Amino acid sequence: MTILGRYLSREIFQATLMVLGGFLGLFGFFDLFEELENIGRGNYRLVDALTRVVLAMPSHIYELMPIAVLIGAIWALAMFAQNAEFTAMRAAGLGRMKAMRELLALGLVCVGVTALFGEVLAPPAERLAQSLRLGAMGASLSAEFRSGIWVKDTLRDDAGELRRIRFVNVAQVRPDATLRELRVYEFDPQFRLRALLLAAEGRYTSDGQWLLTDVVDTQLEVQALALSPGLNDTGVAHANRVQVAEKIWNSGLDPSIVSVLLVQPERMSALDLLHYVQHLRENRQQVSRYEIALWKKIIYPFAGLVMLALALPFGYLQTRSGGIALKVFSGIMLGVAFHFLNGLASHLGLLNTWPAWIAAMVPSACALALALGLLAWVDRAR
Repeated sequence: MTILGRYLSREIFQATLMVLGGFLGLFGFFDLFEELENIGRGNYRLVDALTRVVLAMPSHIYELMPIAVLIGAIWALAMFAQNAEFTAMRAAGLGRMKAMRELLALGLVCVGVTALFGEVLAPPAERLAQSLRLGAMGASLSAEFRSGIWVKDTLRDDAGELRRIRFVNVAQVRPDATLRELRVYEFDPQFRLRALLLAAEGRYTSDGQWLLTDVVDTQLEVQALALSPGLNDTGVAHANRVQVAEKIWNSGLDPSIVSVLLVQPERMSALDLLHYVQHLRENRQQVSRYEIALWKKIIYPFAGLVMLALALPFGYLQTRSGGIALKVFSGIMLGVAFHFLNGLASHLGLLNTWPAWIAAMVPSACALALALGLLAWVDRAR
């Protein structure tokens, strides 16, 4: 990177930090205001609310980084244009392509920072925030159904052949991923009910198994009865009911899958999403929402590069084309439009069954097309 490139990157980086700090302060205030209504519920106090706000910051940084890069870059480039610095840079040979190459290093830094917060810092912080909040309030997570949470699980043998199909009903999931009031319905490959397992609580052990307590295990056995010639054989079901204090239960479910119930898919890491998508596919369940979230986690960090390209045309606009305030306001509007388009594309992808990668790429592709169009326009306007 040249001296000119380092100067551009430094000013844009400082402006981006300033914008990001302002956004975090604003979002932190809104988060705290939202948490105030929960103070006093159970053991939830002001310090818990402040902790919840702090732990939400990595997620906000991940979501706001591309927008902050856009506004910060527009601010810095508009200041260059107002002080005629950008004119001098252009006279020194800083063309469009060269300017984009000079900003490439800064864009890659933004990509790395966004990926770091989105993959490493935000998911565990979000899970910890949910756990502390629910734990302090003495609450548990429950699903939208009155009967609780329903999860499909399958049991296969060493050869990969299907042995049992399970439908697991959980009344509550505690913040530590402990399951309360389990009901497990086991069916054979012909969808005949073979077992019913009831447990008061389930905890995941270090050896990769669930330890169930207060278990009632009911096994259904069918004995064939030979009827008169010409009639189909039938059978009589016998129920063997056993009640034990503890029981080891092997299942494909694990805390990483249960954690999906505590964290929104958009705030999970790509590895957790991939693991959960594989689990859903193995059980032949809908994966569209989680596939879109997975592709967004892969593509979204590169939005910082697109935002730098989108901000670059503002440096070529002279002061008479609009003051700094107007340019910054335009950047804010573009950032808001990108944010809403990011959410809209996901919903449209689900409704229209678009491929997940297309739904995830639409916002960045539209922003990149707009950036190239603006660069071509300012090039013709010179």
